[in-house]
Amino acid sequence: MFRLSAEQVAMQKMARDFTEKEIIPVAAEYDEQEKFPDAVIRKMWETGLVNFTVPEALGGVGLDTLTSCVLTEELGRGCAGITTVAAANSLALYPILIAGSEEQKKKFIPPITTAGKYAAFCLTEPNAGSDAASVATNAKAVDGGYVLNGSKCFITNGDVADLFVVFATVDKSKGLKGLTAFVVPKSDGVSAGKKEIKLGIRASSTVVVNFDNVFVPAENVLGGEGMGFKVAMQTLDTSRPLIGALSVGVARGAYESAVKYAKERVQFGQPIANFQMIQAMLANMATRIDASRLLVWRAADMVDQKDVSFAKESAMAKLYASDVAMDVTTDAVQILGGYGYSREYPVEKYMRDAKIMQIYEGTNQIQRLVIAGNILR
Repeated sequence: MFRLSAEQVAMQKMARDFTEKEIIPVAAEYDEQEKFPDAVIRKMWETGLVNFTVPEALGGVGLDTLTSCVLTEELGRGCAGITTVAAANSLALYPILIAGSEEQKKKFIPPITTAGKYAAFCLTEPNAGSDAASVATNAKAVDGGYVLNGSKCFITNGDVADLFVVFATVDKSKGLKGLTAFVVPKSDGVSAGKKEIKLGIRASSTVVVNFDNVFVPAENVLGGEGMGFKVAMQTLDTSRPLIGALSVGVARGAYESAVKYAKERVQFGQPIANFQMIQAMLANMATRIDASRLLVWRAADMVDQKDVSFAKESAMAKLYASDVAMDVTTDAVQILGGYGYSREYPVEKYMRDAKIMQIYEGTNQIQRLVIAGNILR
């Protein structure tokens, strides 16, 4: 059984207090206006709630994955969209931490972390979602480096980022073995395109990013030419527990709202919390949230211990927690009835936000393939 240290409990409380004071009061506003939450993110930077897993020597907070998951759950309970903006920074810096040389880490990471700038992870394309071998963004070898051409879609922070980690193919005929990871600072030729109008996580900015004849020096390649798929998979395996933690936070927010409402809502002369059908729903919600958290914490601990098999457990944590988030938020809406469908209460937002947890950083169908592959290997 996991027991948090006194320091972790103190940090958990700090994140919970921050969420109560700075996120929950403005979550509906940012959602409804689809407004980028830069003001809130600035406060998160000042409080140490961004770039959790980046070492302190590189300007980050220097936390382990487990502690980062504890804090992500608290923030996600407030607003998944705002938390996604911060999480996307970590996702974009992970490939540099995982595959970058010491020189690359020192060159690219501190300008983001110490100056409060944004970064973006650029893998997905219109015709290359789960199928990474179909990446069409091209990196043509030239004297001293490469020239990138192509477009990426569904890129969080894409229109505010100063640094991009871009996956492009140097040789389409090689399929996945031609995929290469590049660090691309914002420059001429890098531009934001269409902004997505989304069902949920509306506080986060999700855009198309275009690369038009962008020169990238050879020293900006991460892990070597042709190693892009490996870098991408190692990155996602490492970051998936955090998506699981975010899912737990979303589910918990909806569950707590449903419990509060059930105690206050009176029908047939008594609170609906007295009805066994409602009690059964709440019991199932609470049990599945706790189970999700334990899966997330186990996966996070395995990442921290550098356990070679953590890919399966990371996929399990992300899969189960996100499925639970969708189920729990839907049940929360049901418990609130007509009010649950109204924007007067936050549960409809939790339900909308939960859906993306089953999709981004690898759909849950892909997670099942990852799990099965590891079982049968």
